[in-house]
Amino acid sequence: MKQIEHTGRVERVESDTVYVTITSSSACGSCKARQACGLSEAQEKTVVVRCADAAQYAAGDDVTVGIRRSAGARAVVLGYVGALVVLMGVLLITVGWLGWDEAAGAAAALGSVAGYYGALWSMRHKIEHTIQFTITKNQ
Repeated sequence: MKQIEHTGRVERVESDTVYVTITSSSACGSCKARQACGLSEAQEKTVVVRCADAAQYAAGDDVTVGIRRSAGARAVVLGYVGALVVLMGVLLITVGWLGWDEAAGAAAALGSVAGYYGALWSMRHKIEHTIQFTITKNQ
């Protein structure tokens, strides 16, 4: 099973949850001139990993966090593709078929995307069980 993996550092541990800070970098991250360029986009993100053996991890541990590629693709579809489909669908319906002006159609489309993200947020407990991270200690 192929995984997408990132190395990180344990930030903190709470009962069955490990909080790992990873540094996400753009394509510029491996460029030797990135310091002089100033365009590199490195960001720190916190990944929440639920695991039964969380007690074996401690703050400061170097770890590798992984997710199945299929779960990563599912997250992209839910987070971006779904929102794009809602946006374009509502825009086409309101402006194309119903004849609304562009401003009203755009407002309805943006409101629909906000509703879509609200629905995702309300279903987060069902969704989080399908997108699970793995964690392993680095030697």
